[in-house]
Amino acid sequence: MSRRSSWRVTHVRASRILRATAIGLGVAQIGAVAAVYAVDRLRVARIPGGTHGFPALPPADTPIDGNVVRSYTEGHSLYADMLEAIAGAREYIYFETYIWRSDRVGQRFKDALYAAAGRGVRVYAIYDGFGVLNQDPRFKWFPHHPNMHVVRFPEIRSGLFTANLRKTGRDHRKILVVDGEVGFVGGYNIGDRFADEWRDTHVRVNGPAVWELENGFADFWNHFRHRRQPALPDQGARKWTAEVTAAFNLPSRLLFPVRGLYLDAMDRATSRVLITSAYFIPDREILDGLLAAARRGVRVRVLIPEFSNHILADWVARPYYGSLLREGIEIWLYQHAMVHSKTMTVDGVWSTVGTANIDRLSLQGNFEVNMQFFSEDFAARMEQIFDNDLTTSRRLTLEEWERRGALTRVTEQLLRPFQMIV
Repeated sequence: MSRRSSWRVTHVRASRILRATAIGLGVAQIGAVAAVYAVDRLRVARIPGGTHGFPALPPADTPIDGNVVRSYTEGHSLYADMLEAIAGAREYIYFETYIWRSDRVGQRFKDALYAAAGRGVRVYAIYDGFGVLNQDPRFKWFPHHPNMHVVRFPEIRSGLFTANLRKTGRDHRKILVVDGEVGFVGGYNIGDRFADEWRDTHVRVNGPAVWELENGFADFWNHFRHRRQPALPDQGARKWTAEVTAAFNLPSRLLFPVRGLYLDAMDRATSRVLITSAYFIPDREILDGLLAAARRGVRVRVLIPEFSNHILADWVARPYYGSLLREGIEIWLYQHAMVHSKTMTVDGVWSTVGTANIDRLSLQGNFEVNMQFFSEDFAARMEQIFDNDLTTSRRLTLEEWERRGALTRVTEQLLRPFQMIV
């Protein structure tokens, strides 16, 4: 056999081996995904009627530079206040949500918005088509009313097929603004289950800082509204302030300032960082920021669900635990409910509450909004909420982590490539 022929045979064999290896790896990854979902379904089936009874604190008001910020840790009080604000609207309502369920609570909000439109209030509503994909199609029909304007953010974005990052991402925001006087933002979607079974965090703002949410909604509406729908006015801030501001991730402009809020706060930390996140999959810069803070003596505590509603996200997050635990960063696992909050408090001075998780979809993919607060009083309230959540959480130790079995370690590595899509 000639040298040329021998090279061809070797090349063919190598190509076959690589192809077989790739196919085998793909099959193993699919099997791992199927296995974790099957185990999770069995776990959920053992919990009759869902999860209830998590500890929550009553709403509390905190004055901040001419504003009053009310914090919520359960959905019933929040929904009652939101519906009350809608019922009291005189001029306009801006309503935006990711998930809007076709259940009792969802119908109450829909009826309230139409009732407001019926008494002459201009209503502008946005919901994400993908977020309501599994809801009753009849609920997604909005009868025509001259004061009711609705945008359904498309279920499928064209950027998924053209690799255009400006045309990807979901509308993951949750905003309600009424008459420019009161605004709500946070992690709560709209639905019965969220009120009863999810531990989330939301805030209501009364005062000039409501403009932050109003302005962000108007920008989004004007960009994505249909041609025949009215544009919203672009109005300057009612008051210049640095104590209460909002940051909006805008994939359509490749702007992701929420990520910058987290990174900047970590860099400034000198004593303590408290993070609560529904899904925790830090990118390299976020991970480095946490590790650097821990190495300079900052006490870093991260609270996440022991089992979230997206089991694949839980497994994709696991490879980061070792790096965090070895640097002394505390990982707390919330039990008995789905903790869906997106909050961080640093040094008892700065806090953020919003819609963005610490994962790639939230920080570098979706439309998100986080408010930040420079207030020792509000930080104290957020630390109180964090401490209350720890009463139903358990701490994951480095010893427990290193005792995990070989099958668990292999599964973690097989699922690691999915970190970009969960």
